[in-house]
Amino acid sequence: MKAAIFKQPGLVVCENIDKPTIQQPTDAIIRVVRTCVCGSDLWFYRGISEMPSGSQVGHEGIGVVDQVGEDVKNFKPGDFVIIPFGLSDGTCANCRAGHQTNCLHGTWYHTGQSEYSYVPLADGSLYKIPDGNYSDEQLASILTVSDVMGTGYHAAVMARVKPGDTVAVVGDGAVGLCGVIAAKMLGAKRIILMSRHDDRQALGREFGATDVTPERGEAGEENVKALTDEGVGVDAVLECVGSDASMQTAINIARPGATVGTVGIPHNVTIPFEKIFFGTVGIHGGPAPTRAYAPLLLDAVLKGDINPGRVFTYATTLDNINEAYQKMDQRQTIKSLLKISEVSPT
Repeated sequence: MKAAIFKQPGLVVCENIDKPTIQQPTDAIIRVVRTCVCGSDLWFYRGISEMPSGSQVGHEGIGVVDQVGEDVKNFKPGDFVIIPFGLSDGTCANCRAGHQTNCLHGTWYHTGQSEYSYVPLADGSLYKIPDGNYSDEQLASILTVSDVMGTGYHAAVMARVKPGDTVAVVGDGAVGLCGVIAAKMLGAKRIILMSRHDDRQALGREFGATDVTPERGEAGEENVKALTDEGVGVDAVLECVGSDASMQTAINIARPGATVGTVGIPHNVTIPFEKIFFGTVGIHGGPAPTRAYAPLLLDAVLKGDINPGRVFTYATTLDNINEAYQKMDQRQTIKSLLKISEVSPT
């Protein structure tokens, strides 16, 4: 089968490898229908984080169950499913509390950019998509539930967004743009997107941003605070990047009593504890339990209430995998979609 293999920074290739097989009775093998490149994949693509050469990559996917282990009870071959990036048993104390990405027996999904994926802990991880004749546009939006829409929603939940709030979103990638959708879903009255790119600004406004500021650093922070009551800062901040600069900005634009919901994977981030202590600013976040949010978000997608699949501005196949990475790396696309197969292959 075809699969994306990381070779070295700047190079991911499509290779033919063996199709995965059932290893444990709780496993499933999924025929991938749609997958994509994530902004977090760029950390290893750029050589910022470690990734062994020869690794399979990809952690977002939807597909059709091909095989299941003998202990899998909730799924059968032919089921159309969402594969969250955090795999969990669904039964441990953390899973029962809604924190599946902290499952005591869990692991991370990392074989998504392939024709077939190996998924352990199938019963606790997968989420069934209702039978239907879905368009390409709908499939793209369903795919976002596996990660970026769920992660954007997690940022808003962690920031404690509530009706009537003024919210700032730091980061205009797919997660930040989905955070705009999430803030609107939770009732924010004013949503300020920090973005320097025309295409992302336009999509952010389409998703519900009421204001956009292109400046960064102190100038951007001043612009955001100027839009708030007496310039004190916003009620909630969604930090969707993971850099030190984005975290400092998030803290600086938060009013006293606000919470920063952080979902960007942190890289060399420092937390100025005295500043947040005396500023009465909270920080809450972590990897999104997208399995927990899947019922709510999939329902919103299928009803047409949200269309997060608009973040995919380039689509290709596994044969062009490195181009898919390059376009995101060079900001020529917001997010790259990979079409692998169809729900009902002809």
